[in-house]
Amino acid sequence: MRPSLFSYSLPELRDYFVSQGLAKFAADQVYNWIFKKYNWNLDTWSNVGAKVKNHIKEQMDISLPKIIWDGLSEDGTRKFLLQMNDKQSVESVVIPAKNNRLTLCVSTQVGCAIGCTFCHTGTMGLKRHLSINEIVGQYMAIGRWLLNETGEDVRITNIVYMGQGEPLHNFENTKNATIIFMEDQGLGLGQRKITLSTSGLVPQIEKLADFPPVNIAISLHASRDDVRTELMPINKVYDLKRLFTAIRKIPLKAHRHITYEYLLIKDLNDGQEDIEGLSRLLPKKVSKINIIPFNEYPGSNFKRPPDERVIWFQKSLLDRGLITTIRATKGQDILAACGQLKSELEQPNLWN
Repeated sequence: MRPSLFSYSLPELRDYFVSQGLAKFAADQVYNWIFKKYNWNLDTWSNVGAKVKNHIKEQMDISLPKIIWDGLSEDGTRKFLLQMNDKQSVESVVIPAKNNRLTLCVSTQVGCAIGCTFCHTGTMGLKRHLSINEIVGQYMAIGRWLLNETGEDVRITNIVYMGQGEPLHNFENTKNATIIFMEDQGLGLGQRKITLSTSGLVPQIEKLADFPPVNIAISLHASRDDVRTELMPINKVYDLKRLFTAIRKIPLKAHRHITYEYLLIKDLNDGQEDIEGLSRLLPKKVSKINIIPFNEYPGSNFKRPPDERVIWFQKSLLDRGLITTIRATKGQDILAACGQLKSELEQPNLWN
């Protein structure tokens, strides 16, 4: 199997070129054409030698995941279904925001092993990890699609690892993809432009000192073990005490917070006792709560609270000194909640 050009960090590509008898500096040139200029036409790479271009054509893979479906929501959110070389597929979602911010929700696995009861993806089970180039390839394929679709140099500005899969379950590939995303001579995404979300895989959280210093988001969803276990079976192994012991060891830079994602579900975790529990559990100086009103989908037993309940819940936490936001619901009309499109549209032999 030919190595993918999208699996190499810049230092690794330099070393690879040297090992193949190619000029070390050519790696910088190639990185510039691909990641800065979004140009895959090797014949137009005017400053790259023929020997390097021939090696890439003959010995390396520069293919990207294939976009097999895309849908545009009324709110501007666009969802993509991308197919890998082995015909497995994953979802990615592009979310527009103010100040020309364009966030890509990236998947790290085909399916997921965590099995959260509120998540449609959890019903699929884990099929496999995504490789480095498949994670990076989501960004590149959609970035190229946006460029071709608009005719303008539209760039994805932010990444959130909140698509299909548990990013820390695929630790090394997610880490190495992040290094590629952050390369100054490539895509050049800053630390604050990337958010890593985890369900609470404690042994991997304890390894975050070895991960690039990006934003961290924890899927919390409950302040009591019994409720969290109902929602997230992983809590049976890594309960709240173990989880927060690991969280306290995460190296945080100055003025950084850990975001706690809190899926608000009617009559389950939206009461006064839940507010009091969060107030006791979370250190106020370094915590931020992101309330996510539950997105209902066919077959789910959970319900979304009324809007007035969501606002009351936020205000109650703010009154207790906790930074609290409400995530705007995006893309409901195109099933943009994680896992919905894939489970609805992916049928045997539908994508060839």
